Amino acid sequence: MRFTVSSTALGTRLAALARVINSKNSLPILGDFLFEVIDGRLQLTASDSEVMMKTSLELNETDGNGRFCVGNHDLLEAVKGISEQPITFEIDQMNNLARINYQNGMFSLPVENADEFPQPQQIGDNATVITIPTSVLAENVNRTLFATAQDELRPVMNGIYFDLTPDHLAVVASDGHKLVRNLILNIRSEQPAAFILPKKPATLLKGVLGKQGGDVVIRFDDRNAEINFEEGIIVCRLIEGRYPNYNSVIPQSNPNQLTVDRVGLLSALRRVQPFSNDSSNLIRFHVENGTLQLDAEDYDFSKTATERIACDYNGMPMSIGFKGSSFIEILSNFECEQVVIQLADPSRAGLVLPMDQPDNQDVLMLMMPMLLND
Repeated sequence: MRFTVSSTALGTRLAALARVINSKNSLPILGDFLFEVIDGRLQLTASDSEVMMKTSLELNETDGNGRFCVGNHDLLEAVKGISEQPITFEIDQMNNLARINYQNGMFSLPVENADEFPQPQQIGDNATVITIPTSVLAENVNRTLFATAQDELRPVMNGIYFDLTPDHLAVVASDGHKLVRNLILNIRSEQPAAFILPKKPATLLKGVLGKQGGDVVIRFDDRNAEINFEEGIIVCRLIEGRYPNYNSVIPQSNPNQLTVDRVGLLSALRRVQPFSNDSSNLIRFHVENGTLQLDAEDYDFSKTATERIACDYNGMPMSIGFKGSSFIEILSNFECEQVVIQLADPSRAGLVLPMDQPDNQDVLMLMMPMLLND
C-alpha cells in the first residue's frame, strides 16, 4: 500500500491524537496510532481503552485501501520536524515495515497488525442526542474545566456535568469550594437526561474545538458518549454515579451587590496574593462606600499587602474572605469587561456573574468563603 499526504496536516492531526495516548499502557498496541486508508481519505485513531479519538484528512494520492498501526512517539517527532511538503508512506505488510519518503530523505518504522487495535465502545439504541453549536460548546468547556475536582473519594466531581432539562442545558463543574454553572437556554428537552464527561475527553475537546461555525452532535447512553465535531470524533466512557444537587448550594437572596472592572480586580489580586499565607491563600475583601479593599497578610514572614479599587456597591459594609488563587481562576475564565459580585453575608457563598450575559446563556460562578481571623 502506498499513499501521499501533506506533512503539516498529518503533523497537526497526530499532535492532537497524541494527547489521548498514555505514557504507560496496559496493552502495547495502545501506544500506537491506527492508520486506515479508505476511499482516498486517511483516518487516524488513538485510544487509551477509555477514550478514543478519531480524525481524518484528504490524501494527495493513494493506490488502494488498507490499515496498520505504528508507534506514536518516533513518528510524531519525525513528522513534526518536516517542513510543509508531500510525504509518501509505503507499507510493506509482508515485512511489517513502513517506509516514509520526503523531499530530502526517508525513514522507516515497524508496523503492527491493525486487527489488534481495540474497537470503540458502542452507544446503545436508547441514546440521547444533543446538538450544540461548536463555539458554544468550546466556550462552556473552556469556562468550566478549571472547576473540576481531583477527588478519588467522589469521582463524580472529577468531570463536567451536562444536565439536559425541559428548560435548558446546564453545564456544571465543582470541586466543593468553587462552582461554575452555565445555562444554555435554547437547548432543552422534554425528556430529561444527564451525563458526566471525564476530565480527559473534556481537555481533548478544549484543544480541538475552534470557534468556527457548525455544530457538535453528542450521543450518550448510561455508560458511553460519542462526540462528533467538524474534524473528528471522540468516544469515551462516562463517569458513573449521581451528581450532587448543584442548585441547592447557590444562594438565592444576595442583597449586597458590587460591580467592578474584571481586569482591574484580577490585576490587583495578582499583586496582593503573593503576600498571603502560603497554606490558606486567604484574601480579605472589604467593600464599603464605593471602594473594594483587598488585604493579604502572612504574619509568619512579616508580609502584608493592601490595595483599593473603585467599584459600584449598593449594600452594607462587609468583610469576607476568599481563597486568592481560586478567585483569580474565576476571573480569568470570564471574557467580559465588568463582573457583578453578589454577597449575602460573610458566611455564605459569593456569586460572580458577567455584567452582560452571552447570547442565550446564563453564566454563574460561585466561591465558598473562608473564615476571617478578626
